[in-house]
Amino acid sequence: MRNTSNQVLGSLLRDVSRSFYLTLRVLPSAIRPQVGLAYLLARTSDTIADTELVPLDKRIAALQSFRERILDPKGGSLDFGEMARQQASQAERVLLEKWEETLGLLESLARPDRDLILGVLQTILSGQELDLRRFAAASAADIVALRSAEELDDYTYRVAGCVGEFWTRICRAHLFASLDLDDAFLLSNGVRFGKGLQLTNILRDLPVDLRHGRCYLPSELLQAEGLLPRDLLESGAEPRLRPVYDAYLDEAEAHLAAGWSYTNALPRRNMRLRLACAWPLLIGRRTLTLLRTGKVLDPGQRLKVNRGEVKRILWRSVVYYPWAKRWERLFPAACKDH
Repeated sequence: MRNTSNQVLGSLLRDVSRSFYLTLRVLPSAIRPQVGLAYLLARTSDTIADTELVPLDKRIAALQSFRERILDPKGGSLDFGEMARQQASQAERVLLEKWEETLGLLESLARPDRDLILGVLQTILSGQELDLRRFAAASAADIVALRSAEELDDYTYRVAGCVGEFWTRICRAHLFASLDLDDAFLLSNGVRFGKGLQLTNILRDLPVDLRHGRCYLPSELLQAEGLLPRDLLESGAEPRLRPVYDAYLDEAEAHLAAGWSYTNALPRRNMRLRLACAWPLLIGRRTLTLLRTGKVLDPGQRLKVNRGEVKRILWRSVVYYPWAKRWERLFPAACKDH
């Protein structure tokens, strides 16, 4: 089991998510296996949902079988061989081929940890299945949009906000179970942490999603600016889009600022945990800065924090950590507004 664990939680996790692997490596060892395993199982279901060469009804059925299987480890084995063969990425192909080994690691965990992972996976799966059904008939010629701000908020909770709750509970159980902390504050801001990261991704990926027929910006808000989802395929629509888009940039930044407050509410002695929280928040905030001035409807302009900036963010977070005030100013909005 140890060799399997090393392979799955080491090389496979590194290959399917290089960015998350940075965060995972800095996490305290007491929670690294649980978080890494939860990520791999969520990434497995995400890969199933995203395999567009497989018909939609088969993907939905595969997700439902996946859910039943993780809830009943003694159930029959599942073969995702067809989907594995459709993957352009070698890492994602291996992910689907080795998924039973990944599931086996789940059974090796203590029951409380296993229950936490199962809980967050069920919520994520509900969001993935909802997404598939919502955009079943979507195409670049027939773009489907979410209807309301409430639908978007619900989606960001299902696929990311719930991860903030899971993260908080697993850390609480293993890293500072006996400390007197404001659990309600941590849970609510942990949710906002996850929502902020997901909303940042949605805003960054808008032009790509549109060309797949998906618009996560609510149609009721677009209509208030005289826009239809298909209008967003033209870069000339950006001036009219900006009021809606910028409002969501503000919302994403407010969520990330809540995530920064969350990070600074964690015990200061848990440096590795705080760094694991800080890195995606600081990179996310920098991404929002780029989106405020970039051409956000241009599919040819991929607005992304470059490697040099990422390295500087990581370096400053480590170097400034001994000085609390300087560390807190790494995210100025959080200091000012919270």
